[in-house]
Amino acid sequence: MNSTGLKQRLSAIVAADAAGFVRLMAADDKATVAALDAARAVFRRHIALHQGRVIDTAGDSVLSVFETAGGAVAAAMSIQEELADLMQAVPEERRMRFRIGVHLGDVIEKSDGSVYGDGVNIAARLQAVSEPGGITVSESIRTAVKGKHAIGFEDLGHQLVRNIEDPVRAWRVHPGGAAAFGSSSMPAPLSVLRDLEGPSGSAPLRLPERPSIAVLPFTNLGGDAQQDYFADGLVEEIITELSRFRRLFVIARNTSFSFKGKNIEATRVARELGVHFLLEGSVRKSGNRVRVSVQVIDGQTGHHVWAERYEDVLSDVFELQERITRQVVSTMVPEIEAEEMRLS
Repeated sequence: MNSTGLKQRLSAIVAADAAGFVRLMAADDKATVAALDAARAVFRRHIALHQGRVIDTAGDSVLSVFETAGGAVAAAMSIQEELADLMQAVPEERRMRFRIGVHLGDVIEKSDGSVYGDGVNIAARLQAVSEPGGITVSESIRTAVKGKHAIGFEDLGHQLVRNIEDPVRAWRVHPGGAAAFGSSSMPAPLSVLRDLEGPSGSAPLRLPERPSIAVLPFTNLGGDAQQDYFADGLVEEIITELSRFRRLFVIARNTSFSFKGKNIEATRVARELGVHFLLEGSVRKSGNRVRVSVQVIDGQTGHHVWAERYEDVLSDVFELQERITRQVVSTMVPEIEAEEMRLS
């Protein structure tokens, strides 16, 4: 520790927050606060058991650091397992599920024990892309624990992190190793859905009662890797925003991205996923301008329902992604609902 009271060291950082916390509070604030307190007790116990330390519990979040990557991952797995058990007796719509991100990186620790730095930012970003009840880790964590725990890893690709120059490779954790891919309650990746390129004898999935949609990875028409990251980030933002509409059934990001690079007929994708609509798109960059084209396809007929094109100046990547996402979602959702009503 230097004269400023700051110490830089390598740590495993675990960031967590409660998914849908605002919705839960609006429905029953007292019960939600009680559930949050009970969940935090679970976090504290398992963090301490695995030689970790709680740093912050602002809002509905929990931030902690560990001496080892193995301790951080083991704690995260134990926490999610116990929380899942606690929620069994709670109605589905009232269950509090946490998203957890884990990263191994440098942090700056102050004399009061608080930590800052890129390592914390990356863990928080991994948490944001995690599924409720799930765990997402960085490449550094995967490398450190691979083969040492009975877990499997699903590649989520590179993630853009605000204020971090290079994209971060993310991996979704599956307890139980590779066999867990087939037993997870979350959507399975393409490799588990079988080879969609070959003959398929399975019956189409029954469509949900709500309007249903899958957002497929956008095509990068420029070939530039940075443009590819922008396209993937935009798709992720659109999926996240659509998931806020409780009246919609939206396929999870992990499943959508398993179709990246696959040239598969739209009607077949919709049949395999059990959705009515598909959102496809492309991204093209020229100088400092970006053009994004999107289209909604009726997965039952292959016909186009809606299409639009957006052009903007690329200054701040995240602001542009958010701006285009708002435009796409605000226009697309009414079109989907109108088409659903027309066909019903």
